Amino acid sequence: MQSLAMIENWPVPTAAAAVVRADGRVAGTHGPTAHRFPLASVTKPLAAYAALVAYEEGAVELDEPAGPEGSTVRHLLAHTSGLAFDEHRVTASPGTRRLYSNAGFEVLGDHIAEATEIPFPEYVRQAVLEPLGMEATTLEGSPAKDGVSTVDDLVRFAAEVQAPRLLDPRTVLEAQTVVHPGLKGVLPGYGHQNPNDWGLGFEIRDSKSPHWTGLSSSPATFGHFGQSGTFLWIDPAAGAACVALTDRAFGPWATQAWPPFTDAVLAELAASR
Repeated sequence: MQSLAMIENWPVPTAAAAVVRADGRVAGTHGPTAHRFPLASVTKPLAAYAALVAYEEGAVELDEPAGPEGSTVRHLLAHTSGLAFDEHRVTASPGTRRLYSNAGFEVLGDHIAEATEIPFPEYVRQAVLEPLGMEATTLEGSPAKDGVSTVDDLVRFAAEVQAPRLLDPRTVLEAQTVVHPGLKGVLPGYGHQNPNDWGLGFEIRDSKSPHWTGLSSSPATFGHFGQSGTFLWIDPAAGAACVALTDRAFGPWATQAWPPFTDAVLAELAASR
């Protein structure tokens, strides 16, 4: 795909990108796709997927208590537990505000580790990384932000989410459906959004503006971006997913570069149908 070559113009030391279709075919790659990059918050979808495996295995229930009083596993996955961004401090009642929370994912990891009697990074490896052949991906530390991976491995994950084998497709559909619709909140790097829609571990584009995906991205687009200059989106309307990893921290360069890149990818995908 020629559009992927746009990453060569990004002001970053290293970048790699790929597009994978819903049927698992890789539509194109560009850059060092085997290079390992820190994922930052793109770690969260991997952690969420492992949490959903734990749910399907019966280790946890989505609506069982977890985290602050009144909070559940579902609240933690959807950033509605009331926990602060990076502190284990309650700042709102569960289900009332969309408070993006690294702390919430850390509490989630601890909860699943206790339920399964397996350290959460090891559970992620057994539940998601190993079955998908993501041999270059590691999680050592916070399930909110400490993953390291490659474009090649995240292509495998994006293919899985589009055509699930590890989970029931109905569970994945629930993960990409808004939890607690209508809640306001801050999308890190993009300010207040009303609503600030989120699924189970995946951010949902809907009508957010400004946004890190493209102007032509469908409202159903879901995924995540990371402060290490990384993103993964899946656009069901386009029948494809895109991964881009860099080694420059998120900033104004990304808000300027990412949307036109995504629009070019979507245009090329549409033209090839």
